[in-house]
Amino acid sequence: MSEPQDKTDELAGTEQPFVQHLIELRDRILYAMAGIGVCMVLLAIWPGPSGLIDLIAVPIRTHMPPDVKLIAVGVFTPFFVPLKVLMMAGLLLALPWVMYQIWAFVAPGLYSHEKRFALPLICFGSLLAYLGIAFVQFFVLDKMFAFIQGFTPSSVNATPDIASYVEAILSLYLAFGLAFQVPIVVMLLVRFGMVTVEKLKNFRGYFIVVAFVIAAIVTPPDVISQLALAIPMCLLYELGIWGAKWFVRSSAKAETGEADA
Repeated sequence: MSEPQDKTDELAGTEQPFVQHLIELRDRILYAMAGIGVCMVLLAIWPGPSGLIDLIAVPIRTHMPPDVKLIAVGVFTPFFVPLKVLMMAGLLLALPWVMYQIWAFVAPGLYSHEKRFALPLICFGSLLAYLGIAFVQFFVLDKMFAFIQGFTPSSVNATPDIASYVEAILSLYLAFGLAFQVPIVVMLLVRFGMVTVEKLKNFRGYFIVVAFVIAAIVTPPDVISQLALAIPMCLLYELGIWGAKWFVRSSAKAETGEADA
């Protein structure tokens, strides 16, 4: 008795030459850079580089005397620092477009049920990155500078350099933006069979330790910013476990439906 033939692989025959992949990658990179450039132009028109600097300086200016301003030590600092902030702001504004280009590049190699989940994960990851950066801007920086300024002696006039300030907060934006991707990482690990939901639950205690170690490494040496990173990471880990359960059930249903079709 002959065995039933397997269902034809929907990706069979779609392979492309290596050079074609390089061309596609080049085009996607150019599209992403064009999107960043457009966002930079829009931000340069409004609110402008100076407006962006004023915005990100709000948390520290709140805890400085009204007549004290940030200083620019370097000769070219007044030009390069606003330009750096403009570039980072353009990248953040264009993040969904950049993530879409990544998805468009890998989409031809995905099965139809994988495509249905890839785009929502990219949108969810972009949203989490925005939430992480907003959390830094509107909560962490304010509490951190209030804590630091509380230790400043009355005989010392704290006038931070704008270059070092921008470098510090951009590193916090990056750290929190990446840390807030914990649910995405957890769901992908489960989806690709590298771990199971039960193993993630058993690893919960170890992850709490890992979260606090990471927070101690990537944040300034103050307890406020360390707790502000470690605690959300632990909560997002739980969100990732919940999302992984849903992801596994939905993927199984989708694969079963396609197999029966």
